[in-house]
Amino acid sequence: MSFDPIRCAETLNSFQGESDWLRIVTVDMHTGGEPLRIVASGFPQIPGRHAIERRQYCISRLDHFRKLLMWEPRGHADMYGCIVTPPNDTYDDVQADFGVLFMHNEGYSSMCGHGIIAVTKLAVETGLVPAEEPETTVRIDSPAGRITSVATVHQGCVVSVSFENVAAFVEQSNQCVHVESIGEIQFDLAYGGAYYAYVDIAQLDLDLVARDTPQLILAGRKIKKAVQQQFDIKHPVQNELSFLYGTIFYGPAHDPENHSRNVCVFADGEVDRSPTGTGVSGRAAIHYRRGELALGETITIESILGTTFDVCPIAETTLGHQAAVIPRVTGSAHFTGRNEHWVDPRDPQRRGFLVR
Repeated sequence: MSFDPIRCAETLNSFQGESDWLRIVTVDMHTGGEPLRIVASGFPQIPGRHAIERRQYCISRLDHFRKLLMWEPRGHADMYGCIVTPPNDTYDDVQADFGVLFMHNEGYSSMCGHGIIAVTKLAVETGLVPAEEPETTVRIDSPAGRITSVATVHQGCVVSVSFENVAAFVEQSNQCVHVESIGEIQFDLAYGGAYYAYVDIAQLDLDLVARDTPQLILAGRKIKKAVQQQFDIKHPVQNELSFLYGTIFYGPAHDPENHSRNVCVFADGEVDRSPTGTGVSGRAAIHYRRGELALGETITIESILGTTFDVCPIAETTLGHQAAVIPRVTGSAHFTGRNEHWVDPRDPQRRGFLVR
């Protein structure tokens, strides 16, 4: 029998798998090259009145779902995901449009800038939030707090997203830490929705480019471990956020039109392909504190790919005892696909795995 391409396509497209397979549907996107896998259906209901409660429930009761979506063979070591939830019901002011939980290879983030940009585009272009031109405001509850994003809309398409992040602040400046096999490293500890150790790449014999990714991961993990062991981190308001998320290396921009370049090594050695929304928020707090950035002044920061986010401190504020700023971050996202993931209960690798 000769090969019939039409019959082949019809046969493959009609295959539905077995009735006892678990099915999870996702919409996949990227922001500046960083993936975001957004769950559309198939994830269990998550109880809780607040995003922090829902995050804790996922950690303790539903972590196997995170692993099968983020890990191989459906994902990879650098996959990133999002679960859309109901908004918090503990606010006295205007209710958010929805809530989010962000996940990765190690667990669940407190906040994610690239994720906010992508899920805002998704919400507006799918009609989850009614589109208004030229701008649509979307309110999102994250574990780190309320995020207000504004989508720039043209003919129904979201061309860019800006969001006002939670308060960003510098926890410690010009600290030194001894790092195994590296030596003394100077860093700043800052928070922009998550805590990072910010390290000038000039201290290492590395470049902020893709070919140095393995060495950047190794150094980033060692620095994160050293800071965790030698410094106490305590969020001024929410103890659940008192953890070091990653290491951000920064250095000169490759494009002279831009301010600088970021490479974020976070979670269990993931490398952010975008400039990192929470990361550039922390950068804004650092530069503002140093007197290098004024309120209302915007800088453009590159990623390891050369993709960019704009960040601007728009107001001073306080968070507990910390003097802080409110950063505004701007970027753009794109759709990459819609996927139905199948979990065969007879598959010995159904729960996922990671190989680096």
